[in-house]
Amino acid sequence: MNAKKPMKTLSFSILSTFLLAALACSANKSTLLLTGTAPTLVSDEFTFTEGPAVAPNGDVYFTDQPNDRIYRWSAESGTIDLYIEDTGRANGLYFDNKGNLLACADENFQLWQIDQNKEVNVLADGFDQKNFNGPNDLWVDKKGGIYFTDPYYQREYWTRQAPDMEQQRVYYRSPEGDIKVVADHFVRPNGIIGTKKGKTLYIADIGDKKTYRYDIQKDGNLSAPTLFADMGSDGMTIDENGNIYLTGNGVTIFNPEGEQIGQIPIPQKWTANVTFGGKERKTLFITAGPAVYTLKLNVAGIQ
Repeated sequence: MNAKKPMKTLSFSILSTFLLAALACSANKSTLLLTGTAPTLVSDEFTFTEGPAVAPNGDVYFTDQPNDRIYRWSAESGTIDLYIEDTGRANGLYFDNKGNLLACADENFQLWQIDQNKEVNVLADGFDQKNFNGPNDLWVDKKGGIYFTDPYYQREYWTRQAPDMEQQRVYYRSPEGDIKVVADHFVRPNGIIGTKKGKTLYIADIGDKKTYRYDIQKDGNLSAPTLFADMGSDGMTIDENGNIYLTGNGVTIFNPEGEQIGQIPIPQKWTANVTFGGKERKTLFITAGPAVYTLKLNVAGIQ
């Protein structure tokens, strides 16, 4: 891969691309997109990109899951370099409150912590004496507790051909290391993101094409689900105004009331995940099939 090749700007019509997104000006009283911007292709030399996570300095780390690698996009230069190999087939990533990189490492159904020296600590490897299905995506609360989704996707690198447990659930790992089920009503949970103040959690059931909203309790438990949108999502993110960005067919934007206010088409068969990166968190970083894209916005992601 030539990660430092010049970036290319997509040629499709800005007007048609951002027609719905422009409606956000009236629907949300804020302009999401900067004038004249379009998604920029950073690189398309991967196999399947996933799990973007923003570091404290604005760099974005993401996975090439089939190739068992984690890459880093530089907020300073806009270039990409290889960060680590042998990642446990990492999928979703997130940084904890101490700057360690967390990874959903589904090769052995584990949740990893990768410190600044690239040393790995296994944080979770099963529940109730059974292997997880395959941790997929995660979010960290202010206390350092970790919510993670556990869908079942049969992997070609597994020897097992069936899950150890029937349910596909969402778990919470407390800062002390205790793990409990916090939601179990899904067909196949996937994307997950929480709000800045840590009071609300969003979880997508990609198997049922729905996204739910939950109130977060002081003990880490979740309230009963409230339907947020009749759309599932692979990955998701949230901006400073509380708008939710879902993925699949490009990036679809919803306001906090669950009303669609924007659509960003991406010229790939599948858009897997999205986060806000850059020094000001105003760069939307998009993973889609073999490619990664960036898009400058006029709104920041939460920090």
